[in-house]
Amino acid sequence: MAHMITLLDLLDGADTYPALRAPAHPDLSYAQLRANVTALAAQLNGFGLGRGDRIAIAMGNGPEVILAFLAAASCGTAAPLNPKYKQDEFAFYYDDIQAKALITLPGTMPLAHAAATPTMCIISALPQPDGTLHFVCERGATAPHPTELAYPDDVAMILHTSGTTSRPKRVPLRHRNLAASAENIIATYQLGPADTALCVMPLFHIHGIVASMLSTLASGGTVVCPEGFSALEFWRWVETYQPSWYSAVPTMHQMLLARAERNISIIRAHPFRFIRSSSAPLPPVVLEQLEATFAAPVLEAYGMTEASHQMASNPLPPRPHKAGTVGYGVGVEIAIMDEHGTLLPAGARGEVVIRGPNVIDGYENNPEANATAFTNGWFRTGDQGVIDADGYLGLTGRLKELINRGGEKISPLEIDDVLLRHPAVAEALAFAVPHKTLGEDIHAAVVLKAPATEADLREYCAARLAEFKVPRQFHMLDEIPRGATGKPQRINLAQQLGIVAA
Repeated sequence: MAHMITLLDLLDGADTYPALRAPAHPDLSYAQLRANVTALAAQLNGFGLGRGDRIAIAMGNGPEVILAFLAAASCGTAAPLNPKYKQDEFAFYYDDIQAKALITLPGTMPLAHAAATPTMCIISALPQPDGTLHFVCERGATAPHPTELAYPDDVAMILHTSGTTSRPKRVPLRHRNLAASAENIIATYQLGPADTALCVMPLFHIHGIVASMLSTLASGGTVVCPEGFSALEFWRWVETYQPSWYSAVPTMHQMLLARAERNISIIRAHPFRFIRSSSAPLPPVVLEQLEATFAAPVLEAYGMTEASHQMASNPLPPRPHKAGTVGYGVGVEIAIMDEHGTLLPAGARGEVVIRGPNVIDGYENNPEANATAFTNGWFRTGDQGVIDADGYLGLTGRLKELINRGGEKISPLEIDDVLLRHPAVAEALAFAVPHKTLGEDIHAAVVLKAPATEADLREYCAARLAEFKVPRQFHMLDEIPRGATGKPQRINLAQQLGIVAA
């Protein structure tokens, strides 16, 4: 059914039921949500925007960005951008996607406005007392476009790959891709109207947009959407809104664990049905601590922008969820392939490949990237992994992040997990550094929560890892450098720390 559905069709929750809730905002029912999104899309048509037009959105989290996103995707193509970008970054993305319009809240985002071209339509999203939005075109409107809603095959949203190693690629996500992914997530976690999701992931990133927001709205549940993640405010939100689940990156889970002890009564009074982790590997030790603290199953999932987020997930109990794996595909086929395009048997290590209705048809205007990314109808994820006898996928790292030390291929994730079990270590990231004879050697960046020396850490690793996997040097940092979505910057860490070949 997903292949013939638009995002607007997904919003079919019960009329009077709350669709969106947020601190200092009135609740918005499904009837209000549908009516407002349809009216806003018609307003965009009135400013001369229509199918295929790219509409940039620069807003922080909250119900407003959800309404603006759904309206832009229902009229043309939504392009949610990180509100923390600098002017040059906004200019790059506007130019790259050929943005026709920009939506912001009134009086915000001066850098996004400064980067806008003279021909772009500048739109203010005015919050109304009843929680809905109203658009005002500040400048750049053209002749009105006939009122028309998007089709299932239209590109609903354009995002960019994280581009850790190269220029970011444009990922065109069609309504049918996003609808398929939302339905896969609903099936994985048996989401329904009784569920309330606490959305703490940024809504310019595929994880927040599809896992927290779209899948909840498509299941008739309620999305609680505060202004952004706060490890301090989180507990009050849990008490006020009683969410049944939340999805986050491991860094956020670790920040919550650090504050859990003093909020234990709230945790006990409002237990989660499950907790979801995605977008970066969840160290098994963190999963164990989360489950012990929250007394709820912690389900690690595996997502990518090119797959409209979810590709695999650990299942709900009573089925086993295995620490150190990302579960199996729901509505997605997953296999392991060698470099020649041959599919490998269970237990063999190779590149993770996927296919399914959630996967994009190809990158936009990028034949070279498409030629390397697709093989015999399978999308190559760039991740290395193994599928076990039960069909669960274990990831051993990004192929680009594997450390090649004199021909030994080492997964940095294994080293991270060992270091994170040391009682003095709060965060750890093993990474490759250039080496004159070995090609690459291993260093580790560490954030401490108690005193420890480099010798302590080396000794700890040496007792638990083969000699060639022990980091040669430890860098004690105040924080681990992260990208905009909270992913640790493993690939260029050596460069950032100014490490040259030894």
